Formats: sequence, C-alpha cells, structure tokens
Amino acid sequence: MTSRAFITGISGLGLTDEEREFLRETRPWGFILFKRNVDNPAQVAGLVCELRKEVGQPDAPVLIDQEGGRVQRLGPPHWPVYPRGAVFSALYDIDSQLGLTAARLSARLIAADLADLGITVDCLPLADVPIAGADAVIGDRAYGTDPAKVAAIARAVTEGLEQGSVLPVLKHIPGHGRATADSHFRLPTVDTARQELERSDFAAFQPLADLPMAMTAHVVFSDLDPAQPATTSATIIDQVIRGRIGFQGLLMSDDVSMNALEGTIADRTRAIVAAGCDVVLHCNGKLDEMRQVAAETPELAGQALQRAEAALASRKPPQMFDRAAARAELEALIGRAGMSA
Repeated sequence: MTSRAFITGISGLGLTDEEREFLRETRPWGFILFKRNVDNPAQVAGLVCELRKEVGQPDAPVLIDQEGGRVQRLGPPHWPVYPRGAVFSALYDIDSQLGLTAARLSARLIAADLADLGITVDCLPLADVPIAGADAVIGDRAYGTDPAKVAAIARAVTEGLEQGSVLPVLKHIPGHGRATADSHFRLPTVDTARQELERSDFAAFQPLADLPMAMTAHVVFSDLDPAQPATTSATIIDQVIRGRIGFQGLLMSDDVSMNALEGTIADRTRAIVAAGCDVVLHCNGKLDEMRQVAAETPELAGQALQRAEAALASRKPPQMFDRAAARAELEALIGRAGMSA
C-alpha cells in the first residue's frame, strides 16, 4: 500500500471519527506527537497502535521531539527530564569523552522511553551552531559553538538513539543557529557570506550527512537565495543540503504551519514539494490544514520513496543495557558539569 508524502499530527489524546476517516483516505507516511497527545504511557502506546492501524502500516514511523531541556513532549510524572544540549557542551569542555558519554547515555535512555511506547523516530540531534545575538529559539538546545564539537556530540546522540532502535532526524539543516528570529513566529534572514556559512554552520552538518533523515530550516540565507527560505529553496536543497553538505537521506520540511512561511497551507505545501523536500511535516492537528497538505502532496515514489524505505530499513535492533545503571551514570556526569538538566 502506498503512502502520501506527508507526516501529520492529530488534535488530542485519541482519534476523532473525522481524523480516522482522514487517515484512512489520505494514508500519510508518518505521524508526529506533541504534548497535547500525551497523558500517560498506556494512553500513548494505545494511540501509536491506533495511528498505525488506521493507515494499515504496522511500521509507519511515529515521530516526537524529545530532546531534553525545554524541548521534550514526554515529561513528569511519567517520564524524567533529560539534559539540554548545553550540559553536554559543558561536560565536553571539561573532558571531551565525558561530554560524549553523557550525550550517548541521555539519548539511549530517551530511546528506551520511546521504544516502550512504540515511537520509532526522535527529532534529534541538532547540529545548529548558535552565535551571539541570535534568537534564543536554539540557545541552550545547542551542543556548542564550534562546528567540530557540535558534530561530535550530535554523533554521540545519534549512536544512543540507534542503540535503542530509534531513528534520528538531523535538524535544522543547513543551520538555524544564526537566525535572529524564531521561525515559529516570523521568517529569519541570515546575511552571512556563503564562505563563512560553509566554514561554520554547514561544517557542523557535513560529518552527519550519513544520517537517515533530516529536517530543514525555515531560514533565508540571502547570499544563497534571497527570495526563499531553505525549506522552499530548490537552490539551497540542491547546492547546499544535497551538494555541499552531502546529505542523501530522507529530507523532511520543518512544520509547514509555522509563520515563517508565506501563503496558504496549500501554497506552502506545493512550494516545499517543488523545492525538493521528500516529505512535508504538518504539526498542529488542525484538520482543515491537514486536508490541504494531503491534497497537495504526491504519493511517495521515485527517489523520495527509496529514501523513505532506506531510512526505515536503517533502524537497528535494540542493544541490551541496564536502564537504572545508565540513569545513575548520567546523573553523576551531570553533577560533574555543575549544571542542572
């Protein structure tokens, strides 16, 4: 059975009759969960099963943003708070191996939480390199300001997720760290010269080009394409993401409903597909918008289908580990950094 080239959210803790009908008719490739979809472990696990059942795909990817810090959809009382990226950065500065170990452990523990629920994809790691004066939307989520350090920690996070049989999504390619606005609310423009972007921002993503999936940045890079953000820029996707960075995996957009993008949801969806994204991401669970996205996305076919199949096939079986021991080790490492999670 074929799927359409979009990932969708839903409105609440369970599916409405209208949502069930929509999913059966449109067959999205995958789903993404948010706090509005989360109450307790049994409820989340049941919802995940329900979503897959409606599209007739037992391995349909279910995504979530579970980074740690201020971006995690699963939290107390049922799930622990995990460290923000800045904690791994601080540990890395004390001892690089400590930083990498903590990043790997945190991701492995997150993966165990997700696997318990049937969630197979985490929108992590970040390879954004923030600069002074940038908007705080990335801020302490980042793994530092040195591209090599960021890439090394992001790789450790990837390894932790993969050890727990959870697929990573690299974000926000080709970089959101310089943005002086939060793309949830308005479109950021970066006027930095291409040479400097290649030295810093893009350099953090290059060592991670082998990851199975990546999410675009709703950011205009005026020296590359002054008219379109990366998400809807065929130039940036072809020359930078696929070219300079060398990413060949499944490329999904950031959320099509974010205010950084112009036009109707249908207009935005067409632009995302035309630019070369393989899959359109829609997050807010508004059914009228979901219908617009579905109407404007093609069935997965050709290279996009090959990339989607390759991404799912790259998921590794879980490795055995002692969850309690891993959590104790992570807490001890956080203490070394002199920081809270």
